[in-house]
Amino acid sequence: MSNPDSFIDEVTEEVRRDKLFATFRKYGWIGIALVALVVGGTAYREYSSAQEQARAQAFGDAVLEVVDLGGTEERAAAIAALPADAKQQAFVQLLLAADPKENREGALKALETLAADATQPQVYRDLAVLRRVMVAGTDMPVADRRAALEQIAIPGRAFRPVAQEALAYILIEEGKSDEAIEALRKLTQDQEAPATLRRRAEQMIAALGGTVQAEGSDQG
Repeated sequence: MSNPDSFIDEVTEEVRRDKLFATFRKYGWIGIALVALVVGGTAYREYSSAQEQARAQAFGDAVLEVVDLGGTEERAAAIAALPADAKQQAFVQLLLAADPKENREGALKALETLAADATQPQVYRDLAVLRRVMVAGTDMPVADRRAALEQIAIPGRAFRPVAQEALAYILIEEGKSDEAIEALRKLTQDQEAPATLRRRAEQMIAALGGTVQAEGSDQG
């Protein structure tokens, strides 16, 4: 069993279940990170199942102990001190960035650290880039946001459709509605994009006064 699979199994068993679900409600977006962990699980198969389970259980128990700590600084310090191995450091950084409303500066720093860590799998680094752009918002210059998103909006990258959607919103921010509509149209036809994202793209096209199918295009 892979390390991510072990982590999910261990922390959801028996009395941990209710507490874990409550944690996910608070840190819901980290579900994306867990999916990424499962996707990347193949890299961990060289370790024995017993070693993986013991390490995963220790890490999972430690996570559940620290996420409910009251003070922002206390919680951040406890998360930073989690007994994580090198392959679990990505998850630690994502936890540090989980609550930007309380600790925006800390969240941005953690995401920047993960994005720049070449030892971590690309999928985690891409998630950090995407999340950092979202957390920074308009405080990050448009040129910087676009440059960051374009890096992960290329074919083969895990968050390509989401990054392309964000790039379309930047076009809207710049007042380039026609270009935004065209970018969103492409997303409505992108079979790699989640259905919810394609629906959002259609709704945004309508809000911009456009149509999903370009005028004058072949209907047959």
